[in-house]
Amino acid sequence: MQCDSKTFAKMYEEIYVDLYRYALCMLKNRHEAEDAVSEAVIAAYENIRKLRKENAFKSWIFTILANVCKKKMKQATKEVHNGVESMDDWIAAESPDYGIGTDVRRAFFILSEEEQMIVGMSVFGGYNSKEIGKILGMNSNTVRSRRSRALQKMECILK
Repeated sequence: MQCDSKTFAKMYEEIYVDLYRYALCMLKNRHEAEDAVSEAVIAAYENIRKLRKENAFKSWIFTILANVCKKKMKQATKEVHNGVESMDDWIAAESPDYGIGTDVRRAFFILSEEEQMIVGMSVFGGYNSKEIGKILGMNSNTVRSRRSRALQKMECILK
């Protein structure tokens, strides 16, 4: 797709709040979320010619952001294992409590990456299954069933 900086800025302006909200719910740290969004936007701008249709911009940049968040979460896990005594110490040190109890965060981190993305976007980000499906390239029914199973897993862990 041919895109100038004004067109890119316009498309980004329409979704930047959603990008930040998603990164924050995945990374649980304001600074990490800001860094992830910045990194994703730079990567998207540098590779905009690979985007074929303008109407696919939102799902395309969310995919880039999801990959950046996964990379940051893996990096944080390595740092936890190399320098911090436990994941609980890292959670307490790195993220303020947004009203979500430690037990809920622990249950959330037990989910697979895909389940975390679906639950995070649904519960914390406020997206519906159709929107999540578009972003992740899934059928909305698949999103609903995976979200339901993930929430059941969390419920079992919290009992």
